[in-house]
Amino acid sequence: MENKITNIYMVGVGGQGIIRASDILCEVAMRAGFDVKKSEVHGMAQRGGSVTSHVRYGKKVYSPLSAKGDVDILVAFERLEVLRYLDYIRPGGRVILSDQELYPPIVNLGEADYPEQVADTARRWTPHVQEVNAVQIARDAGNIKAENTAMLGALSVWLDFAEEIWDAVFREAFPAKVLEANLKAFSQGRKAS
Repeated sequence: MENKITNIYMVGVGGQGIIRASDILCEVAMRAGFDVKKSEVHGMAQRGGSVTSHVRYGKKVYSPLSAKGDVDILVAFERLEVLRYLDYIRPGGRVILSDQELYPPIVNLGEADYPEQVADTARRWTPHVQEVNAVQIARDAGNIKAENTAMLGALSVWLDFAEEIWDAVFREAFPAKVLEANLKAFSQGRKAS
């Protein structure tokens, strides 16, 4: 039997819940019976710097890092970050792109413009680009910090994990006061796909 490895790369900036989202994804994959490896880079996360997390799962996974050109799904929690990591996407791979724009210092200082047409640039790499209004989904769910679970919802449609596993992991991962908002954001993220 072939050992198919699924490679997911989550990218964004500090404070967006990327590490939390990748932890949840790993737990879901493990409960579904897969071997899972993860690697993360925090960088200057507390200052709004780039944060990335590789998640790889399959029957047996030997390395936590995806090679350039091997990523099945690139999940960009911030629009600009997708441009940094397009070369990781495999031919025919998928991009899930949040509408969130967080300007880096060079843009805030007026020394550069925030790139326009980010989704169009991504579509030059792969036709499979899905834009998600994750910020609005999180607001509508009642917790702006649930943007990461909205993105997980959009991602979950492309993964073969039972919704019951996702639900069980969410119920353990979040305290009662924010659980319902996160479940709602996840559900709405699924519908955004």
